Amino acid sequence: MRILYYIYQVCIALPILLVLTILTAIVTIIGSLLGGAHIWGYYPGKIWSQLICLFLLIPVEVHGREKVHKRTSYIFVPNHQGSFDIFLIYGFLGRNFKWMMKKSLRKLPFVGKACESAGHIFVDRSGPKKILETIHQAKDSLKDGVSLVVFPEGARSFTGHMGYFKKGAFQLADDLQLAVVPVTIDGSFDILPRTGKWPKRHRMILTIHEPIPPKGKGIENIKASMNEAYTAVESALPLHYQGMVKNEDQDM
Repeated sequence: MRILYYIYQVCIALPILLVLTILTAIVTIIGSLLGGAHIWGYYPGKIWSQLICLFLLIPVEVHGREKVHKRTSYIFVPNHQGSFDIFLIYGFLGRNFKWMMKKSLRKLPFVGKACESAGHIFVDRSGPKKILETIHQAKDSLKDGVSLVVFPEGARSFTGHMGYFKKGAFQLADDLQLAVVPVTIDGSFDILPRTGKWPKRHRMILTIHEPIPPKGKGIENIKASMNEAYTAVESALPLHYQGMVKNEDQDM
């Protein structure tokens, strides 16, 4: 069956998905230029992600959508198992949001320009002024129920286990007094681990946990929300992926 799945990927699924990716990027760019990045920056990417999972025959389960309110802005903090995290979050979170992503992703053909047009936020850590600009852009995006998705580990896992959480997302939530929503991604690593070359068929599960409202303001609130979010995210992982494993990439 695995060989048949690889043949299906190469001959059918991947050519279709390549065309869909280019079309989605073009629609996003043109739609955002004409106005309405709020719409064009989200729905084409959502449909694209759902189609990728559909054509690759990947089953998806979502738990906990009822825990968040549609007209409330949140900062979602998922673990980062692999490349398919993007499709799971974009396609199935069910909330209009902006990504906070690495600056290097802007260089991706079509996709980088589409993300820029859609108003997603590229993190520039080249200096204090650039970091401040990133924070201001994030603040401007969190309006009218639009949320922000940040991978607080900052890098994909090499093992399927979580690394440590960086405080950036929690600092922003503290500054804006917004609730943090822990999100657990399970299965993405089994589809395509960081060192893998070809996707395998495996189910993905997205678990949305109870929002963590601010309990004050300042460093104690940041630490408390970060620890609570970490515990919540880890709780929905299979036992064999629980326990922190240091990822050297996080220190870069």
